[in-house]
Amino acid sequence: MEFLGNPAVQSINITPVTNITTIFLAGDSTVTDQDLEPWASWGQFFTNYVTEEVVIANYAESGSTLSGFKGVKRLDKILSLMKPGDYLYIEFAHNDEKQKGEGIGPWQSYTNSLKEYITKAREKGGIPILCTPTQRRAFNSDGSLKETHGDFPAAMRKVAKEMNVPLIDITKMTTDMYEAWGVEPSRNAFVQYPANTFPGQTKKLEDNTHFNSFGANEIAKCVVQGIKDLNLDLVKFLRPNIPIYDPKNPDNIKDWEVPMSTRFEIKKPEGN
Repeated sequence: MEFLGNPAVQSINITPVTNITTIFLAGDSTVTDQDLEPWASWGQFFTNYVTEEVVIANYAESGSTLSGFKGVKRLDKILSLMKPGDYLYIEFAHNDEKQKGEGIGPWQSYTNSLKEYITKAREKGGIPILCTPTQRRAFNSDGSLKETHGDFPAAMRKVAKEMNVPLIDITKMTTDMYEAWGVEPSRNAFVQYPANTFPGQTKKLEDNTHFNSFGANEIAKCVVQGIKDLNLDLVKFLRPNIPIYDPKNPDNIKDWEVPMSTRFEIKKPEGN
C-alpha cells in the first residue's frame, strides 16, 4: 500500500475472506500490477471499477507468454485457488508473437494453449473470458493505426467463437482509442517523457507498448465497457453509475488528476 498527499491513517486491519468471488487475471506486462512509476497496466486500474463483493487476483507477469505463464506454474497456482463461479481473464500475444519454431504461431501453439486454459478453468467451475491484446502505438502515414499483432487477435476471436467464450476485443477498442487521439496526443497515454523528467533519467523515455497511469485507466474503462456490452453476469460486480465509455471519444489527459507516486523506475518492464 502507498499513501500520497497528507494521509491520516492510524491503523489497518486485514481479515481473510474465503467465500468471495474472485476474478483472476492472466497476462503480460500490459495486465500485471506495475509497482513503480511511470509504468502502469489496466489490471491494476480495473480494481477501481468493481464493488467489495468481488476481489481481483492479478497473476499477470511482465514478459509472459501463454506457455511461459504455464511453465512457471502461474496457471497451476490460479487453478489451485479457483472456486466454482470464479472468473479467469486471459490476455496474451505481445510476447507469444515473438516465439519461433515448428508448430509455433497464432493458429497452432497459441490457439492450442488458449483452449487448454479455457478447458482447465471450466473443469474447476471457473468462467474464462478472453481479451485480445492492447494495440501498440504505431501509426501509418494517414493517421490510421498499424496492425501490430498479426493474426493473433483473429486467432483468439476464432477460439472464443468455437468454444463459446465471452471475448472483450481490446485490440479493436484500443485501435479506435489511439486513432481518436491522433499521433501526438496518443503519446500522453504511454510512457513517453522527455529527459530529466525523473531523477537520474538522462535519456527520454519513448515506449509505444507500456502505459502510464492515465493510459492504463483508459484501457480499464474499455474492459469495463466490454463487460457491459456483453451483458456478462459480471455486471453485478461493477460499481453503480459508471459512465458509458466510448473508445472513439476517449478522455483527455488534462482531466487526469491522480498524482504520481514518488517511487519510479527508468528501466521498462520485460516484454514489448
